[in-house]
Amino acid sequence: MAYREKRSWPPGPRGHWLTGNTRAYESDRIGFLRRCHREYGDVFSYDEHTLFVIDPQLTHEALTGTGDTFVTELAPFDMRRDLDRATEHATSWLPERRAAWPGLNRTAVARTDDLTVKVLEAVIADGAGREVDVLSTMRTLTARTIAEYCFGADHSGVTELLHETVRATQAFAEASHEFPAWLPLPRHRRFFRTYRRMAETLTALVVERSGSASGTPGSDLLGFLLAGEPSPPVDTVVSTLHSVLMGGHGVPAAALTSVVWELARRPRLVHDLRDEADGPAEGGTPLAEAVVRETLRLYPPAWLMTRTAAKESTLAKWSLSPGDDVLLNAYLIHRDPRWWPRPDEFDPTRWLDGRAAPGPAYLPFGAGPRVCLGAALTMRQLTLTTSWLARHFTIESPNAQSVTVEFVDRLAPAHLRARFVPTG
Repeated sequence: MAYREKRSWPPGPRGHWLTGNTRAYESDRIGFLRRCHREYGDVFSYDEHTLFVIDPQLTHEALTGTGDTFVTELAPFDMRRDLDRATEHATSWLPERRAAWPGLNRTAVARTDDLTVKVLEAVIADGAGREVDVLSTMRTLTARTIAEYCFGADHSGVTELLHETVRATQAFAEASHEFPAWLPLPRHRRFFRTYRRMAETLTALVVERSGSASGTPGSDLLGFLLAGEPSPPVDTVVSTLHSVLMGGHGVPAAALTSVVWELARRPRLVHDLRDEADGPAEGGTPLAEAVVRETLRLYPPAWLMTRTAAKESTLAKWSLSPGDDVLLNAYLIHRDPRWWPRPDEFDPTRWLDGRAAPGPAYLPFGAGPRVCLGAALTMRQLTLTTSWLARHFTIESPNAQSVTVEFVDRLAPAHLRARFVPTG
């Protein structure tokens, strides 16, 4: 690998002359990053176009600069040649976000509790006390919930499309390098086929609802979007729904898998959650919410966020060119002893009594103008699900003590299995 001759580019491991750092990184992603962090500090290079940041302030600078200096992680095949299109989309995203907000703010999501419990009951009943793969179960739960939240009674088929999209994009999440789109690889064909199906399905739903006089504005997210004045373009509504569906599926599923992992290993915590559900104390942060916040600290599903420089710029003293990637590591920031006492210890009490996170060192949903649009919805659903599971089930897992988290795509315990045994 030819190392970039750039005076203000941060130091980092040179790696193999041909393959660079790919093999070392993919064999142990977090181990590689920890070693580099110790040796090179909070900012280090991975290759001549990529640097890692493990500093809260610089991370916030990159996140708040999204839409101007930076664009979000490019989808497969966008690559550097489509920076102009990505920048244009970043500019259009804020109006889309404002249009979606009435359907995703705290007032709106407070009305989702019945839906969450209904889907929970159905999905857990499907397991009927059998041992299940927890991540698959939670993906089913979150896919059904977000599909119905977006489309109400018109959600049929969207759940299956979400599962298919996860499968189609998994290969790209696992790879540290990309091949040209024109190569006729099976994963390329599958991705394009799935992407077209998702776009066609969402477009058909939006067009059908737009032309229906019987639709009830505000009854679901699509209703909120179509009730906007002036009426938004179909492609804008489709783009917004696609973002909400993907964000409301993968992140909550990974987070709930980590919650189940902790509950399976902590019977005393389950007991305390049951006590809270029977008679929650007034004031302060509820224990169920504290459990969720602590789980998101230790196991942030979006453990690595990517921003791509849209123009010549700087980050601290480092110079960036268009197309340079900045990888922001929430996982290591959340476990840094400079910002967190006992950083590797699971301790929900650190969130009780309204205690706040230390400055900008808590990033489960990102920050800045592109902070997760569904953060309020996700937090409410995660908190309710945590409380509901603890109250109604004993969680038995044969491998909770041996599984480890997987640093690929969304961070979650790998291959966790469990039985949800009713308490009554």
